[in-house]
Amino acid sequence: MEKISMVSLGCPKNQVDAERMLATLKNAGYEIGAEEADADVIIINTCGFIEDAKKEAIENILEAASYKTEGRCKALIVTGCLAERYQNDVTEDIPEVDVCVGIGANGRIAEIVREAMDGNRQNRFAEKCDLDLNGDRILGGYPFSTYLKIADGCDNGCTYCAIPKIRGRMRSRSIEDCVAEAQKLANGGVKELIVVAQDTTDYGTDLYGRPMLVELLRALCKIDGLVWIRTLYTYPDRITDELLETIAAEEKLVPYLDIPIQHCNGEILKRMNRKGDQESLTALIEKIRAKIPGVVLRTTLITGFPGETEEQFAELDRFVAETRFDRLGCFAYSPEEETVAAEYPDQIPEQVRIDRAEHIMERQLTIAGEKNAERLDTNTVVLIEGWDDYIKCYFGRSPADAPEVDGKVFFLSDRPLVIGDFVTVHINDTLDYDLLGELKK
Repeated sequence: MEKISMVSLGCPKNQVDAERMLATLKNAGYEIGAEEADADVIIINTCGFIEDAKKEAIENILEAASYKTEGRCKALIVTGCLAERYQNDVTEDIPEVDVCVGIGANGRIAEIVREAMDGNRQNRFAEKCDLDLNGDRILGGYPFSTYLKIADGCDNGCTYCAIPKIRGRMRSRSIEDCVAEAQKLANGGVKELIVVAQDTTDYGTDLYGRPMLVELLRALCKIDGLVWIRTLYTYPDRITDELLETIAAEEKLVPYLDIPIQHCNGEILKRMNRKGDQESLTALIEKIRAKIPGVVLRTTLITGFPGETEEQFAELDRFVAETRFDRLGCFAYSPEEETVAAEYPDQIPEQVRIDRAEHIMERQLTIAGEKNAERLDTNTVVLIEGWDDYIKCYFGRSPADAPEVDGKVFFLSDRPLVIGDFVTVHINDTLDYDLLGELKK
C-alpha cells in the first residue's frame, strides 16, 4: 500500500479542500498521514494569494523535492491555488514536480496519484466549477473543532485580489448540503463549527437570488452536539440588522464577527472596488456593538495600497486607535499579477508599505493588551485544545478567539482534564495577545 504525505498551506478554505482529497485517497486504498521522509507520494496543497504565500509554497515544494533523492518519494504532486494560478509553469520551473493539479481536478486525485506512480505524469486541470464542495473529509486539525466551507470563489472583484481568477465566480452549496455535512461533523464529535467562504455574507445569492447566511445559521443552530458556531469573512456592506439580531438571539452563535474592512479612507476603498468610508464603517461598528452586547470584532487591513498618502495612512491609524478592534491583522499591500491594482501607476515603495503595517500592528498590540487587562479577575468558558508540556499547563480558546488567528488561554488545573471539553477558567494574568488563568474551583 503506497503511503501518502500531504502538506496543506494557506487559508481554512484550502484546508477543507485538502481534507476532501485525503478522504478520496483513503477511500481508494492509500495509506495517508505518512511523514514526508517515509512517503511514496508527497502532495503540497498550496496557497497563491499573495507573494509571501507563494514563497512559502515554493519553499515547501523544494523541501519535499529533496525526499525524491534522500527518501522513498516516487512522485511529488502540487495542488491548490498556486497550481491553479500558474499551471504548467510549476512543472517547467520546478522540474522535481511530477504533476501539477488544478483545483477543478481535486476530485480525481486518487486517479492522478495512481497514474503518477505508473509513470504517467501529465498535469491535470479542469473547470473551476468542477471542484466538488461536498463529500467526505478527514479532519486535519482538532477532532472537536473544524471549518464548514459553504461556498467557493468570489464575485466581489476587489482590485488587489487574485482569488476570482484563481477560484472563479462564487458557487454556493445548498443549505441542505451544508446542514447535512454539519450534522455529520457533529455526530463525529465536532463541537465548534467555523463557517467560512470568501465572503460568507454573499452566501446563497447565486443559488437563491439573495443572501441566505441568516437562514443557514439558524438551521445550523438546530443541530445537537454543536456548542459554538462562529462566522468568518463577513463583508461590512452586507452585514444586515437581521444577521446581527440572529447572532444576538441564538445561543450557539458566539458573539464574534470577523469583518475584513481593509481600509477606512473612502478614496482608497473606492480604488479597491470596495464600498464605504470612515463614517459608514464607524456607524456600522457602533450598531454591531449596540445590537450584540460583548461582541468581539476582528478585522484585517492593508497598508501601502497604491496611492495611499501619508494623510490617508494617518486617517487609518487614527481609526484603529479610536475604534479599538478586539482582534486585528494588518498586511503590507502585495501587488499581484493580473490584478487591476498591480497596474496602478502610483505604487508605494515596499519598505513604506511594510513600515506602515508594522506601525499599525504595534498600535494594535497596545490595544490588545488593554483589552486583555479588562478581562482580569473575570471568568471565561474555554474549549480545551491541549497540554503544554513545557510550561505545564492546559491551553485552549474562549468564545472571543478564533483558531489560528487569535490568542489562547493558558491555565492551570489541579486535576486531569479531557482535551475537547469546555471548562470555566478564572483569568488572573495576561501576556501580549494571550490570557493566563486557572481552572475555576
